[in-house]
Amino acid sequence: MIKLFVTDIDGCISYPFQTPKWETINKIRELNLLSRTDESVPPLTICTGRPYPYAEAVAQWLDVRIPFVFESAALYIWEGNQIETALSSTDGALKPIRAMKKWIKNDLLNSFPTAQLEFTKMMDAGIVCPDKKVVEEMYPVMKNKIESDHPDLEIHTTDVSVNILMPGNNKLQGMKLLGNKLDVTLDEIAYIGDSGGDIAALEKVKLPYSPSNAISSVKKVTQTLQSETTDAVLEAYEKVIDLNRNELGKS
Repeated sequence: MIKLFVTDIDGCISYPFQTPKWETINKIRELNLLSRTDESVPPLTICTGRPYPYAEAVAQWLDVRIPFVFESAALYIWEGNQIETALSSTDGALKPIRAMKKWIKNDLLNSFPTAQLEFTKMMDAGIVCPDKKVVEEMYPVMKNKIESDHPDLEIHTTDVSVNILMPGNNKLQGMKLLGNKLDVTLDEIAYIGDSGGDIAALEKVKLPYSPSNAISSVKKVTQTLQSETTDAVLEAYEKVIDLNRNELGKS
């Protein structure tokens, strides 16, 4: 029985820098609302590398009212407006991330004027850019910097972003925080993701899905759907509901 359906944002719920597909998003939202009265429909939440304000806005679109994950491994809890992380709260814990942010802002972005630092991020260092070619040029430069100065850090990329994380502070950790908070095991979670940053979590959940626009390494560890982005999220959600109904004898 799947008790939680989780989706990434960029490349899943919507394409970055494009108008969302509102009709399909509304269908996903309606299923999430149905989860409150139908035990075969798992509630929906988000696990994204994007910063809190962006994730919170998308959560509003979908009427998510349970905790969601932002910056890969930070948990936002609506009750009491609380945030939980697995990182130490000591001042030195994020020193490597702060050093990378400084380097990105003062050095890297001078050579890539169409890219921007994600200023609202708290736990990782990320850049976004609508030009895939620019991201592809930036990624090896950032990777080389990490390997030289902070080899323990993780680096993940998408078509529009590069994210630098503290070691192990990735979406698998975010999924564990969600499970602990909601009393759900990884074996009771379905997740849909499309990029390298999703792989650690996809490999551990019960039902891993990907849209047809996912990168090849993601497709190797998931059930790849015929649809792209928003339509694929709806398709995955409906598949999970059907599986639950079969298990409950409601087919």
